[in-house]
Amino acid sequence: MITPSDHSVIISPVEALDPELSKMIGNEILRSFGLRTETKPLLNDVAFALDPNRNQHHSTVILKKLADLAPAGAIRVLAVTRVDLFIPILTHVYGEAQLGGKACIVSTNRLDEGLSVGNRETFFQRIVKEAVHELGHTFNLRHCQDHSCIMHYCRSIRDVDRKTDQLCRYCRILLADELKLLSST
Repeated sequence: MITPSDHSVIISPVEALDPELSKMIGNEILRSFGLRTETKPLLNDVAFALDPNRNQHHSTVILKKLADLAPAGAIRVLAVTRVDLFIPILTHVYGEAQLGGKACIVSTNRLDEGLSVGNRETFFQRIVKEAVHELGHTFNLRHCQDHSCIMHYCRSIRDVDRKTDQLCRYCRILLADELKLLSST
C-alpha cells in the first residue's frame, strides 16, 4: 500500500525558481494536500512546445512530456515556468493540468499583471494559488462555482486575486476521497 507520506510531489522549475517561492509552493502543497514536495528540474526548456504563430507555448504538449519524465516515486509533477502558455481554444492560460493525471504546469508570465514593480508578495501569492489549483485538477477536482474556492476558474487576474487559498467544503471532501484512493493503491 502506498501512503502519501511515502512519496512526494515534484516541483519542477523549467527556469531558475526563487527558493522562497519554491518553499511557499511546497508549504502550501503540504497544507492543502498533506503531501511533501521535492524540487527537481525535469525539463531544461520548453522550446519544443513553442507555437511560432502565437509566440506562446502549448501547455498540453509540455504536460505529456512532464508525465513521461516523472520519477517513479513522484505522486505528481508540478512544473513552474516563465513562458506564456496557451491551449488552442483560449488566448492564454495561467496553467494546465492532466485531470486525474500525473502532471500540471503553471506559468508566472501573466501573474504580475497590474502589480507595481517589486510587489513580490502578491505575485508569489498568485503563483502559489495557481499551483495548488492546477495540482487539484490532477486529483480530479474540477472547476468550482464557489468564487472563493481555490478551484474556481479564473478568466482574469481579478479572479485569481478574489479567490482564497482554500478549498471549499465540497472540494475538500472530493480531495479527501481522492487521497484515500491514492493511499489504498
